[in-house]
Amino acid sequence: MRSIDGFSQVLLEDYEKILDGEGQDALHRIRAAAQRMGRLIEDLLQLSRVSRWQLERQSLELGVLASEVVRSLQAQQSERVVEVVIGNDLSVEADPRLMRLVMENLVGNAWKFSHKVDEARIEVGRCRNTELETPNLNLADHTTVFYLRDNGAGFDMAYADKLFGAFQRLHTVSEFKGTGIGLATVMRAIHRQGGQVWAEGQVGEGATLYFSLET
Repeated sequence: MRSIDGFSQVLLEDYEKILDGEGQDALHRIRAAAQRMGRLIEDLLQLSRVSRWQLERQSLELGVLASEVVRSLQAQQSERVVEVVIGNDLSVEADPRLMRLVMENLVGNAWKFSHKVDEARIEVGRCRNTELETPNLNLADHTTVFYLRDNGAGFDMAYADKLFGAFQRLHTVSEFKGTGIGLATVMRAIHRQGGQVWAEGQVGEGATLYFSLET
């Protein structure tokens, strides 16, 4: 895929005066398709690695990971203004590589799906299971639950069970770019650590992604 993309770029740069508009458009399409396939392959490889990594639990501060992801996204899209609220004491005992993947995907999704909102807001926090409006009945009352909430596109709860499946998309690629692998990676990373993950949302009102970790 990199070769196809790279040689297509060479043709566009070195033979621009020879190619007519139709030829240039064809090469641009080839590059776009190669880049999409490359991203998909990388995401599938990442999903596969999650199952093979040896777990290494250590003390982590998820707020720090979330902040790092936000800074990276802001550097890429400096024109966007997003209110980001990160709660205090988001410490946890977990695998650092898996949790970085989790935060990259969850924060990245919130950033992406809120880009059409004038006053975008992302919130990262924690609470007890009993403090939720709709507690997870499979968890003990004292279980700590982490959440990431946005006020973006949201989704229809009738399709909530499809969110974490590979290639399951509730929005078209033209609306929001992506490979449909991110949340499948999140679920596998959380399950490997003995936790649970679920989501709540409403169309046009945003979404909240929850996860618990085995303590």
